Amino acid sequence: MTKESKKSRDAMAHKKQTAMPEEEDRVQDFKDHFKSEGEQLVKEVFPHKIIELEEIHKSLSLDRLHNIHSDLNISYPDPVLLKDNGTDEPTTKKRKHDIQGTEVHSLPGGPVPINKQLLDISEKLKPYIRDLIDHSNTIKMWISFLIPKIEDGNNFGVSIQEETLGEARQVESDAATYLDQISRYYISRGKLVSKVAKYPHIDDYRQSVRELDEKEYFSLRLTTAELRNHYASLHDLIIKNIDKILKPRNANAEGLY
Repeated sequence: MTKESKKSRDAMAHKKQTAMPEEEDRVQDFKDHFKSEGEQLVKEVFPHKIIELEEIHKSLSLDRLHNIHSDLNISYPDPVLLKDNGTDEPTTKKRKHDIQGTEVHSLPGGPVPINKQLLDISEKLKPYIRDLIDHSNTIKMWISFLIPKIEDGNNFGVSIQEETLGEARQVESDAATYLDQISRYYISRGKLVSKVAKYPHIDDYRQSVRELDEKEYFSLRLTTAELRNHYASLHDLIIKNIDKILKPRNANAEGLY
């Protein structure tokens, strides 16, 4: 190894050593942020979320279930008339527009509107879903940083921390599925509406859209209750065991033996 390469290596090692204290301070600040934010979330934010979601759930009463339908704006086709030559020729056809060489069919009545009532409910719930994912992740990190180093004995408080940590992980996973359920509804409805547009004379497809809308309304109502319940269960579990979560090991435990 040349003197120049050895000097360069020593300089880099010295630079890393001098940077370590600053990096350690930043990591400690990162941990302290979660420790303070986690407790604040449980004591201040969670109760507000529970109350707000309970009010939304009450507003989504089952009495509204049959009044959330949307007009598809797809008219029934005119009867097919027989020509003198015996061939069938519909009196009206879908208009076609050519876009860059591709034929695009357009409906005579114009675009099919989205179900505005369900859209409004979904848009109202999505911020709560995102908040629950973020909050459960914060709780998960908060408890992780409170878990003491591994030792033999006196682990009752640590087991409570681990159980609460598992609950936070489950809540985070469940909340993520709610967003997926909302997006799947629009995909399913779009496919059914396209069936209605292709076969406007078949009432079963029209009814299937109505049934899907009712199902989605009930699903959104259930999601609201689940969001409320997740906040309430996490809040209840943590508040009941807050002493053991903050201080899992008793400093005087050794004197008991």
